[in-house]
Amino acid sequence: MTTQVKDFARVFILGCGDIGSRVALRWQQQNGLPITGLVRSQASAERLRQQGIDALVLDLDQPPADDSVTIQAKLTLQQALIYYFAPPPKAGEQDTRMLHFLQLPDRIQKPARIIYLSTSGVYGDQAGHLIDEDTPPRPVAARAKRRYFAEQAVRQWGEAQQVPVITLRTGGIYAPDRLPLKRIRDQLPMIHEHLAPTTNRIHADDLAQACVAAANKGRAGRIYNISDGTPSNMTEYFNTIADYFGLPRPPTIDWREAEKQLSPSMLSYLRESRQLDNRRMLEELGVQLQYPDLQRGLASCRPDTNHQKMPSA
Repeated sequence: MTTQVKDFARVFILGCGDIGSRVALRWQQQNGLPITGLVRSQASAERLRQQGIDALVLDLDQPPADDSVTIQAKLTLQQALIYYFAPPPKAGEQDTRMLHFLQLPDRIQKPARIIYLSTSGVYGDQAGHLIDEDTPPRPVAARAKRRYFAEQAVRQWGEAQQVPVITLRTGGIYAPDRLPLKRIRDQLPMIHEHLAPTTNRIHADDLAQACVAAANKGRAGRIYNISDGTPSNMTEYFNTIADYFGLPRPPTIDWREAEKQLSPSMLSYLRESRQLDNRRMLEELGVQLQYPDLQRGLASCRPDTNHQKMPSA
């Protein structure tokens, strides 16, 4: 079952950061639906308002209070499209923020559709094989276990409440402020290319396009892999960025040295290898990638060493 824009009364984006802002601006450009971003702080809310996006503060680290003005008066979930982009907590194997969110509709109205932004990390290590959405998840990293917990929680809630839920499993997201330029400039080492795992990525603008397409064309209960379909290994990713910006490539080391010098977070990424099959995204959602490979995506990027984020798949 697909849904049309006319079936939505408004759009809520929980965890409305960079990707959420891009999605909100796309909705504003394409139709007249009211859009509200939900964020944790007043500073983030003000940032959204400066972009012309309505904003509310909602702290999902706490269960919703019965007397909450936000819940009682400001959230009109009936026939709403909800994007859930909020990250899980940083510890444990459960996403308590998702559990708190799922208490909201029980106290107000049920939404028309929920789109949950997950990660391809839920697949775990697949030894570099090509995998589609029918591949059984086997998350290993704690962050991936939290994401998979959230996937299951919102899917089970949706089935019980008859609310369509769509899950987007995205590869590593890159954009002008998401490139590891500081890491490259600092000449932090990377593992030898022949040892590096296969990774997947998607430009932030193409991810935003997929999020909008999922609302209009996605099938209820469906999972979609979101990537540009041009995987490469992790070391090649860093080398390509270094070459593009005229920087020295990172020095390379073997696994023994990597275990001594690299952070636990980076090591966990390097221990997982997979290729995402994105055909369902292309065929069912009709996504036309603006940046089908890293080289073309980098042409849209500018150096920014102040915001460094690690690729997530």
